[in-house]
Amino acid sequence: MKYPAEFNDIRCFDDSEVAVYLPKLLAEPTVQQVLGMLLGPELMQKMQQAAPTMQTVYDFQSTFIIGLLKALMAKTTAGVQLFGAEKLDKSAAYLFMTNHRDIVLDSAFLNAMLFANGFQTTQIGIGNNLLIKPWIEWAVRLNKSFVVRRDGGVREQLLISKQMSAYMRYVLTQVKESIWIAQREGRAKDSNDVTAPAIIKMLNMSGEGTFVEKLRALNITPVAINYEYDPCDYLKAKEYQQKRDDANYKKQPADDLLNMQTGIMGYKGRISFVVSEVLQVPDEWNDVPRAMQADVAAAAIDKLIHANYLLYPNNYVAADLLSGNQEFADKYSEEDKQTFLAYIEKQLQKIDLPNRDDAFLRNKMYQMYANPVSNQQKALQ
Repeated sequence: MKYPAEFNDIRCFDDSEVAVYLPKLLAEPTVQQVLGMLLGPELMQKMQQAAPTMQTVYDFQSTFIIGLLKALMAKTTAGVQLFGAEKLDKSAAYLFMTNHRDIVLDSAFLNAMLFANGFQTTQIGIGNNLLIKPWIEWAVRLNKSFVVRRDGGVREQLLISKQMSAYMRYVLTQVKESIWIAQREGRAKDSNDVTAPAIIKMLNMSGEGTFVEKLRALNITPVAINYEYDPCDYLKAKEYQQKRDDANYKKQPADDLLNMQTGIMGYKGRISFVVSEVLQVPDEWNDVPRAMQADVAAAAIDKLIHANYLLYPNNYVAADLLSGNQEFADKYSEEDKQTFLAYIEKQLQKIDLPNRDDAFLRNKMYQMYANPVSNQQKALQ
């Protein structure tokens, strides 16, 4: 598929570029190290031998990426489940909008589960702040990712947003491929998943018709993600303390790389993806004051995501630990509670701050697991 030249700096790679970038990617020492760790020497060798036969993006994904993700699931999860696939039409293109837990795996595992259920994989939006090595950009663009640029001044950002909106609408309506994007820029580090109205505004910068007509054309389909364990929970908690103690603290590129590595290789327990119905966009939204239209749409997406969480005992234990009561005691056993408490203490010990505030950090990690419970309670009222 050849894309209009206006999208060349952000689009995913096409079939003609596989032969150019795949050999370069597989020659990278870091890539070889990760593949060896996940696949073992024999399977890695088979993958590398198969590389010259991969002529298309589909070949790369179906042979290489899906195999890699299956190995990763086996090593680092207790199973990944997709619920709600029966709501989807295999001939339609959807804008899957999800809450955001893991930098890499939210979209990767969703794609793997869609593929396993007979669907085409999605294109994936990824921030250019994460493309800190050339090989990372090759890998993600080969894997049907497009670049979300987050640099530039106010005027440039407006142009960037318009280009992004036009690209996504082109993919959905002309290429007829689905897209994955997160409901906000960056992960919700406290798991309080809230859709950014700015995302809605960006999406509706392209297209023709009313606010409602442009939004309907995108087939927005919220998906709720939940990880039993978040390997990056201690890194997120650490960042909270660093920001608390230093108003000028800013993450470095090495921090993003560590978060990616930890999220990929750390143990995640059970993982669920729950697909909602396509977002209903009623005509009445056209009558909402223009300044509030995006907020109304964002709130509707939030409600669908929150209502569809598949929660684990950890979530309920954390909610009760924070509140100090036993409201959800019927959702977990004493063994579940003790296992979670021991897990949190183990994660705490990984935080290498000279002035580590254990009480603060512990509370932050409790919040990460508890917020989906409170959000679901509100959504179901």
